[in-house]
Amino acid sequence: MSTTAAPKKHIDELHFEHNVWTNNMKFYYDEVKTFENRLEELVAKNSKTEVTSQIEHFQNQFIRQKEVAEQIISKCKDHDKFLANQAKDHPIAIDHVLFADHTKLRDEVETFDKIYRELKTEFMSFLRKWM
Repeated sequence: MSTTAAPKKHIDELHFEHNVWTNNMKFYYDEVKTFENRLEELVAKNSKTEVTSQIEHFQNQFIRQKEVAEQIISKCKDHDKFLANQAKDHPIAIDHVLFADHTKLRDEVETFDKIYRELKTEFMSFLRKWM
């Protein structure tokens, strides 16, 4: 049986990734709000059943994407707090310590990015058809 140790990273690398992911999630969150505004415009212009069912689909997806973005932001903040406490408790050693990579969080971010891009493409196609 083979056991591979989790990759290790310096605190600065982890903090940098947290910042990038948090900023991306905030951008996605704001972008979803603009998509929701476009949906409101579409509702006002169109009441066809086919359109309203699609609008409801996108509304639900947008709610979920904002929830996941908030969860990822929260996880990044929590891990940053942990790292900050480590730096505070061990100020001299912190430059020499490597921490476990946050592969699970990275996987969550990558999965979110993929799903979000697909949703955005689907939504843009929908808008081209009905706006």
